[in-house]
Amino acid sequence: MIRFLQRDNRVTKAFFVIIIAAASVGMVIYLIPGLTGAGASTADTFATIYPHWYSRVLSSGVTISQQAVSQRASRQIQQRYPQYAGNPQIEHMIEQQVGQQLVQQQVLLIEAEKLGIQATDDDVAQFLHQGQFGEYLFPNGQYIGSDRYSDFVARQFNMPVPAFEQEVKRDIVVRRLEALIAGGATVGDAEVRDDYRKQNVKIKFDYAVITSDDLRKAINPSDSELAGFFQKNAARYATAVPEQRKITYFAVSPNELPGGVPQVSQQEIQQYFAQHQADYALPEQARSRHILIKVAAGADAKTDAAAKAKAEGLLKQIQGGANFAELAKQNSDDPGSKEKGGELGFARRGMMVPEFDNAIFTQKIGETKIVKSQFGYHIVQVEERQTAHSQPLSEVLPTIQATLIRQKQAAAEDNFARTLTSEAIKSGLEKTAAAHHLEVATTTLVGERGVISAFADSSQILGKAFESKQGDPPQYATTGEGYAIFQVTGIAPAHTPAFADWKSHVADDYREQVLPTMLSIKTQELANKAKALGDLAKAAKETGATFKTSELVGESGQVPDVGQIGQVAPQLFNFSVGDISGPINTGRTGLVAKLTDKQEPNADEIAKNFDTFRDELLEQRRGDTFNIFLNSLMEDFKKHNRIQIPKAKAEEAPTT
Repeated sequence: MIRFLQRDNRVTKAFFVIIIAAASVGMVIYLIPGLTGAGASTADTFATIYPHWYSRVLSSGVTISQQAVSQRASRQIQQRYPQYAGNPQIEHMIEQQVGQQLVQQQVLLIEAEKLGIQATDDDVAQFLHQGQFGEYLFPNGQYIGSDRYSDFVARQFNMPVPAFEQEVKRDIVVRRLEALIAGGATVGDAEVRDDYRKQNVKIKFDYAVITSDDLRKAINPSDSELAGFFQKNAARYATAVPEQRKITYFAVSPNELPGGVPQVSQQEIQQYFAQHQADYALPEQARSRHILIKVAAGADAKTDAAAKAKAEGLLKQIQGGANFAELAKQNSDDPGSKEKGGELGFARRGMMVPEFDNAIFTQKIGETKIVKSQFGYHIVQVEERQTAHSQPLSEVLPTIQATLIRQKQAAAEDNFARTLTSEAIKSGLEKTAAAHHLEVATTTLVGERGVISAFADSSQILGKAFESKQGDPPQYATTGEGYAIFQVTGIAPAHTPAFADWKSHVADDYREQVLPTMLSIKTQELANKAKALGDLAKAAKETGATFKTSELVGESGQVPDVGQIGQVAPQLFNFSVGDISGPINTGRTGLVAKLTDKQEPNADEIAKNFDTFRDELLEQRRGDTFNIFLNSLMEDFKKHNRIQIPKAKAEEAPTT
């Protein structure tokens, strides 16, 4: 060893440099708090991803900001789920999902860079010209111009052009990575035939079913059994009766406002109109109707050509004088407009998919043309267009008056409630109510989720009451029809109910507890009886089960009291006609089935659909391959602590 150390060679020196450097880095990581990244995030950080193991040491991770997540989630809600806008729970859920998607995207981009996969500005330009936005950005091969392009990106994605093009570039990189990883996925001809056969088998069966509802009625425990259950589950019933409170209050309605309902002046109306001009600016919009001939994503050329031919045939009928509305009702694949004769009403620029949007704002009024989008072929007719303009005051006067009156009334009510509350704090509820000719009332004991019948909406008063202590000063809350000034005057803590008072609840709990076991036992008895007799109908009659017959169904078929066959009882597709199943438990029902018919696709049908199904199966296999790769990659990043999510956000994140 000494001789080795005495040797004057570069390898030895390099060896020691590596050891000393590693030791120094290790000491630095260990001794300096926060250098490992545990405390590196800020309040605006959703997650930090580290490209390499040493990136945490160098604090060179890629940060995904909470602001970026929120903006993308907001955009997604506006474009895809406008019905959920303003719903905090749904918005939060979508925000968490978007955050996880951005984390996955960044991990994939890191892996793509490692593999040398890139995208250039030319790639972005080619995508914009030939991709999903091509027909809008380059109608008839002509670029719409920078101004309209910027306007399109701002309306559709709420971001500047450079940021949008960077997103496109990232998407191209991820797609190329996916193509590389999933490109090796294959499916054999035998596998295609076998899978097609399995997925297209249809069966018909008799079944005897026992429902939970029927069994529940048959469970009639004695009082002694219920008392024993109540004692055995004492912890369960320790706080069965929730905390309740008495609330003393007096209420005021808008009719009792001093001075009556507020009025608004012409000057206030003019001022409001001037300050809210943007609210009364109507953008350019077009009214149209269409007939959609749907084409599924990834459809083969033959299917696409058939849809196009059908659309062209309908267009000729319309041009020949046929009734557009009747043709729409008979042929359109758009359920939202079909029954209305294809009517879509007015739409602003950017509301429709780009190809459709371009058509309704460029076609002549009354003109009917065929447009293709991601949904298929649209036979589009433009009925009316309105140029951008501002509504005059005369049109919006009633709306402004109503708005200002509501605002004034709400402010007056709130001020009056505050005044009364201040008086009640000084003089008490009784004296304050008497001074204003109002009546004081006291509720019976009521729970936090209960209802005070005197109020249209008692949620706010109960919410505040259960955040208060008995004897706290009076406060106020809205009641749906005004305000209540109140205070908590009695509290009954959560407690165990007397058995006699809670007997019906105990009986329900008892039934729910024994029900799964009883369902399992009864279904097994039914199965045994059916096998022994060889007659399912007779077994059903002897055990009290209901005998039914299904329609001819495939894997995705739904059967009453059973559900989706492919999920609940996939084994039935492997049966031969005449076979009787064992017990099948769906959770809410138990059943035994006997196969009465089985239809499998023949060789000609398989051959006819072979190419299409092979493409679908291959696409599915590629998706599965890439998902396995992604999951493995994410696990590796997590295992080596290369994904850092602040604790609060990690607890909120949805599980995958």
